[in-house]
Amino acid sequence: MERCGRVEPFRLLLVCWLLVGPVLAQVRHPLPVLWMTPSGSGRENLTAGVGPAVRLALQDLKKQPPPLGNYEIQLQLLDSQCDPAPSLKALFDTMWAGPKYLLLFGGVCPSVTLFTARSLPALNLVQVSFAAMSPGLSNRKWYGNLFSTMPSDRALNQATVKLLQRYKWTRVGIVTQEKPRFSQMKTDLIRQLLEAEVQVVSTESLSDDVCDSLRKLKHRDVRIIIGQFEEDSASEVFCCAYRLNLFGARYQWVVIDEGTAGWRLGGQVSGCSANSLLTAADGSIRLQVRQLSSTNTPGVSGQTPRDYQDAYLRQLIQEGSPFSPLHAFAYDAVWVAARALSQVMEAVRHREKHSVQRNVTVGEEEVQRMLLEAVRSTRFEGVTGPVFFRNEERMTAIELIQFQGSSGVLVGDFTTATHQLRLMNHLLKFKGPGPARDRTLVRVQHRRVNLLLYGIVSSASAVTIVMALIILCFITIHRKHWLLRSSSGSQDQLLLLGILLSSSSVLLSGLDGASVSDRTFEVLCSVRLWTLSVGHTVGFAVLFTRAWRVYSLCSSKQEQTRLHAGPRVVLGMFLLDVFVLTSWQILDPLRRVVLQHRFERDAADEGVVVRPYSEHCSGVDTELWLTAVYGYKGPLLGLGCFLAWNISSVQVDRPAVSRKPLTLSVFAVTLFSVSGVSGSLLTSHNPPVQFCLSSVLILCCNICILSWLFGPAIFHLWWNGSELQQQPSELHGEAAEDEDEEQLRLNQQLQSQTAQLDVEIEAVTMQLSETTQCEMLHVTTTTNNSEVRPVTWTHEAQVCAEDRNPERKPQDDINSPEHVRRRLSVQLPILHHSYLPFVGGVSSSSSSLFGSRDVFVHHDVLMATGTSCHPDSTHLEPPY
Repeated sequence: MERCGRVEPFRLLLVCWLLVGPVLAQVRHPLPVLWMTPSGSGRENLTAGVGPAVRLALQDLKKQPPPLGNYEIQLQLLDSQCDPAPSLKALFDTMWAGPKYLLLFGGVCPSVTLFTARSLPALNLVQVSFAAMSPGLSNRKWYGNLFSTMPSDRALNQATVKLLQRYKWTRVGIVTQEKPRFSQMKTDLIRQLLEAEVQVVSTESLSDDVCDSLRKLKHRDVRIIIGQFEEDSASEVFCCAYRLNLFGARYQWVVIDEGTAGWRLGGQVSGCSANSLLTAADGSIRLQVRQLSSTNTPGVSGQTPRDYQDAYLRQLIQEGSPFSPLHAFAYDAVWVAARALSQVMEAVRHREKHSVQRNVTVGEEEVQRMLLEAVRSTRFEGVTGPVFFRNEERMTAIELIQFQGSSGVLVGDFTTATHQLRLMNHLLKFKGPGPARDRTLVRVQHRRVNLLLYGIVSSASAVTIVMALIILCFITIHRKHWLLRSSSGSQDQLLLLGILLSSSSVLLSGLDGASVSDRTFEVLCSVRLWTLSVGHTVGFAVLFTRAWRVYSLCSSKQEQTRLHAGPRVVLGMFLLDVFVLTSWQILDPLRRVVLQHRFERDAADEGVVVRPYSEHCSGVDTELWLTAVYGYKGPLLGLGCFLAWNISSVQVDRPAVSRKPLTLSVFAVTLFSVSGVSGSLLTSHNPPVQFCLSSVLILCCNICILSWLFGPAIFHLWWNGSELQQQPSELHGEAAEDEDEEQLRLNQQLQSQTAQLDVEIEAVTMQLSETTQCEMLHVTTTTNNSEVRPVTWTHEAQVCAEDRNPERKPQDDINSPEHVRRRLSVQLPILHHSYLPFVGGVSSSSSSLFGSRDVFVHHDVLMATGTSCHPDSTHLEPPY
């Protein structure tokens, strides 16, 4: 009986323990947490969308075993109104009124978070948020008590930079929506791009005219466009991109949004259809933070991410709340706060219980420090993936979604913990054969004379040089016969020298920097200038001298000074040319200059432009020196044309005067010179065309001169080579140009002397008509060299017979046949003695020829065929 009495109380206590123990275990210690959220000012939808996720987290925490299950999170709402001033006032009032809050939860508005996070150390609070932190909160000295389960905007910018580096895009443009958060993102992005050596061509804001901002990007040839705007602005942006043709294979859009909204394009926009928006956005890449973990393993709550999502959607349906992209991060944020608080509370209770000094209370600063360490060391598997912090920033994955067709495709991700970018290339689709280029590809093209063209022109130049050398050798070998035909052998050699120099300049014009070194190229510049200019001056000097001489001989006035003015002008021109070239070489030597030409589109590839460049010889004041050269050579070319035109209209009876080839040569030099200068200036941007045009003009001019001036003479000497030795008199009869010019000058002198003799003869004739006696007539004549020769002729047989004629009528007319015959008998011997020595006849001492009347008639006809240089001149006739 005693044993039964002892057992009964024990059983009673056991039953009581079994009944009361579970009730005592369910007692949870409250942990007050302040939840700052914009519940007003149009933000009800945000709070309503996050609220179901928070309630699900609190429900799952109740199911957790101790020590986490021993505490209950009690959230106290605090309306921030997204205004810093009311938020700070409400925060301080709440902290003053109590109870004592250890942790601040939430904080969605960046402007409010920026101010409240700065005051957290003074209030001994730690804030756990579920919204993205702006780059302005990255200073951990000021904002060290702020944590967020969503990655910061800096992580999105880092992923963007990694994507640019992967495809080697180094030239981008940024278009940003006008909001404080996006402004801070843009500033941080620009800083990271500069560190990565990526050029930011332009930064535009989405003002009232979105198309105007995009038009500026297109004008600056931006191919990689980074967009920072919200979902509600995406349709308007891509509508303007469609209008401006900023899409397709040449452009790549990289969009940075809040990272959780997803793709929702296709709505109607003014001026664009749904298909237009989808077409413009096709191929663009969007960077967003991963909302749910891709693993199917249960997390800290015992649920998989898919189970949580299904529960959240059911909760939304039950409550009728809108969807929030931040729900998963809010769920994990509740778990971060609960685990950190429970860990700190357990540590405080353990310290107070086991401390040497009983009933010691841990201070607020110590609790805050412990709470900071607890949040920093938090690590668990959440519904958004592994949850842990590094430098107070959440480490997670950022997804790269490419818009293909009408939906987004996951093509890669960026891990913020390792800064590694992983791309699935088999899923990436670009409009072109590969990724778009970050700029218009500029292909540099060297405009130079190709080998084939240089070979053809050089061969033609070599042929011209060989022709000139052959003619020069021919003149040297047949110098005796050439001087019989032309007394200007030295001028012919100078003309050939000018042709050789100008033709040699063609061989040097086709060489450029790709064929020779820079130093050699500069030397060739000077040599080319000297050979062409001096060759042109020497060649034109000879032609100018001949044209001047012919013009002087054929002038109506006898001005002997003109015969000597021509060589002086040519010599002055040659010395002036040498002086200008020497001054040019000393004061402003020619250098190798690379000339960049205008861009040209490549017909094969729209994204490629060709930028040609060429090399040419130039100095500081090349245009000034060229103007000086053209300034004194141009008028001389014009004067040469004037002389050639005048001598071309002269009628010359003797064919030996070769005026036509001389005239054509002067005109050819002037025409080819003007054409060459004009063509070189117009084709300076295209060296092959310039080289070909100038070379053809130079060689054609030289060939024409060789053909017109030397061709007939060489052919005649070669064809009649055997006859020249047997008939030297015939060669003399076909005297060349200079000898004919001398003969023309002598004929002009004879004409003037003949006119004087006519007057004297008329006076003598009048005296003879009055006398009846036979007398000896002494006539004094003056030759061209001023020698006086007395010529005596006896008319005794005729005159005396007339005097003895008793039937003579004393009053006969002076123009009677008898008087005319008498005057002729006196004039013919005088004219004979005046002309015969100069036309190559017998000398005055050969008086035996005077006895025949036929001889007089013969010489009369010979003298009547004298040469005249003027169109209006007539043959000399004997006066009556």
